[in-house]
Amino acid sequence: MTTLAEYDPTWPARYEETVAELRPAFGDTVEEFEHIGSTAVPGLVAKPVIDIAAKADALSAIVACEPALASLGFLRSVDGPPDRRTYVKLTDDGVLTHNLHVFAAENWDRLNQRILRDYLRTNPDACRQYADLKRRLAARGLTGFDYTYAKTNLIQHLTNRARATRSLTPSPAWVKS
Repeated sequence: MTTLAEYDPTWPARYEETVAELRPAFGDTVEEFEHIGSTAVPGLVAKPVIDIAAKADALSAIVACEPALASLGFLRSVDGPPDRRTYVKLTDDGVLTHNLHVFAAENWDRLNQRILRDYLRTNPDACRQYADLKRRLAARGLTGFDYTYAKTNLIQHLTNRARATRSLTPSPAWVKS
């Protein structure tokens, strides 16, 4: 079952603490970090997992950072979409606490994750609509990718609206691996 939590005002601080740990691991390979995902939207119900976007000039250079990332508990996820490098951090008993997505710099300004986050932060009705769907899906017992893919139609609709506010054309909301 997917566990959702009401918005926790400590999530931004957890993000900041994690980024402070990550910066030395990446050195000069990552230019910028941002808090993405539902925990980055004040008031939004979310799985209590901190999602982090990192901007890198070259994704290939990130491989050299993997030992340092592993020492912080971030392990490469083979399930990640092909347009990024994805790392996960789990507790000792296997509970996911963080997702780290490293994106190529050339895609940064058009990232749906950043665009949708900003849209949800400024559109309470869209935020409520998304929260309601998440609660319904969790109540149905959907988990993992089933839960994620069940959100696709609404995420695509909201992402298209968000992109339109920036005069960007629609783009697939999910990139499947």
